[in-house]
Amino acid sequence: MGSLVPHAVCWASSPKLIWTMVVTNFITFLSYVTICATLLFLLRHTRRVIAKDWAYFTVGFALFIVACGSTHFFEVITTWIPVFWASAWANIITAFLSAYVAVMLILRAHKIAFGINDYASRLAKTEHDRQELQESLIAAQKLEEWSRLSAAVSHEIRGPLEAIQNLQHLIQTSDDVSPEIADFARASAEEAAQVMTISEASLSLIRQGKHREPIDIREASDSVRVLLNPLIRQKSIVFSVQDQGDCVVQAYAGEVRQVLLNLLRNACEAVTRPGSKVTVTLDGQDEGVAVVVADDGPGIPPSVLPELFEFGISSKGSSGNGIGLWAVKHILTKHGGKISVDSKVGKGARFDLWWPRAA
Repeated sequence: MGSLVPHAVCWASSPKLIWTMVVTNFITFLSYVTICATLLFLLRHTRRVIAKDWAYFTVGFALFIVACGSTHFFEVITTWIPVFWASAWANIITAFLSAYVAVMLILRAHKIAFGINDYASRLAKTEHDRQELQESLIAAQKLEEWSRLSAAVSHEIRGPLEAIQNLQHLIQTSDDVSPEIADFARASAEEAAQVMTISEASLSLIRQGKHREPIDIREASDSVRVLLNPLIRQKSIVFSVQDQGDCVVQAYAGEVRQVLLNLLRNACEAVTRPGSKVTVTLDGQDEGVAVVVADDGPGIPPSVLPELFEFGISSKGSSGNGIGLWAVKHILTKHGGKISVDSKVGKGARFDLWWPRAA
């Protein structure tokens, strides 16, 4: 016990406490040093994104941590060696660094609180966006399944429809058929031909080649119009396609029809008054085709216009899924084209597309 000069009196009655204090203080010292090294390691590997003032704060905090550890280390040393002057300096440095950290922490308390709340709100929004994305993907999957089913149905009804047309032709050309029955046969043959046209349009919309091919945008517009005819008749829309010049481009056929279907369907759904106009204007130029889709509907709200082509943004409010116009811009960008919109509330909307002849 004679060698335990500083603590000989205090610990004389309980010698077992000596090693308890030594071991616990040394473990505490090693833990503080490890925390300091970890903070400096993280700072080094995040220096590209962390602000300088926060970097200085982190360094100060790391030094404060290791200074706290040094006081525990000197508790171990002074158990046998009375170097209290070194222990005092360690306490002075620790006090200085702790004061620095305390002041800096107070000055940054508002930023830290804002950062935590902002992170929490962003996290909640991310979860909400994830759920919306999942719903959109589910809707897209349903659309894909519907497209495959429609393709199969359209393909299967061709045979029976052709047989009906042939039978109607035989009825019309038979000698012993009355004129009235011949007229009925002719009318039913025309309706069957209309169903065949719709079937062909559906298949052409769904069909997608592996390579770009010459596509006449005028013919694609007519094909899309066939699909929209029920909506056009229901709303009494004045639908017109005006074209001039060569309107053939190198593109994927299915994607050209998808672009036109999205824009024309949106235009037809937007108008509300009977006799409203939906116009497609095609202008074949040397480098490509300028396409304009215009309607005289209620227009698009100004708050939506800047983000109209972003994923999840819809001009239809809660009734839209925010995929159609995003897909339109994505397809045009892939082909080297572009799209813009001009709309005023109460005066309709106008979409200007540029489709280059070669991507």
